[in-house]
Amino acid sequence: MTDSSSVPDDPVEKLLRSARDEAVDEEFHVTGVMMQYYEVCERELWFASRYLEIDRDNAAVVRGTQVDESAYEEKRRNVSIDGTIAIDVLDDGRVMEVKPSSSLVDPAKLQLCYYLWYLDRVVGVEREGVLAHPTERKRETVELTEKRIEWVEESIRDVYDVVTSDSPPPAEEKPFCDSCAYHDFCWSC
Repeated sequence: MTDSSSVPDDPVEKLLRSARDEAVDEEFHVTGVMMQYYEVCERELWFASRYLEIDRDNAAVVRGTQVDESAYEEKRRNVSIDGTIAIDVLDDGRVMEVKPSSSLVDPAKLQLCYYLWYLDRVVGVEREGVLAHPTERKRETVELTEKRIEWVEESIRDVYDVVTSDSPPPAEEKPFCDSCAYHDFCWSC
């Protein structure tokens, strides 16, 4: 693993310095959704980084929003940090990420690990996470291990490469393309 503090142009260092309001040549921020998009589809990440509005009426988007807004509502509160990440914190202090299904568990886990990493590295608060799939009645405790820190930091570097690219990555057919809110951007031409 590369020590990001020794590499001045390292995206992890740029992100940390930007988040701490330190002087940087180039601001760089990453949201949890960007991490999720990166893990699902780099093309989706590129479109989102350009503020191309997704299809809010897309069935998958509507379902995810409904599940997120209604699950555990009596036990959690929304917290926004630095205008960069928005997390749900359970009444016991754990960070929760709610997803409608476990079909894309790695993207959800990366998003949650990024929140835990951000809290630890930027805010100075260590927390445990919970990945919840209420429609399946599944919950998984997630801790920020060294392996997950490496995963998050390598993903940050890759996110930087994608969002700073002048053109989107090529379209790749994936099993979930039909339900993607960016489907028309990739396949209508």
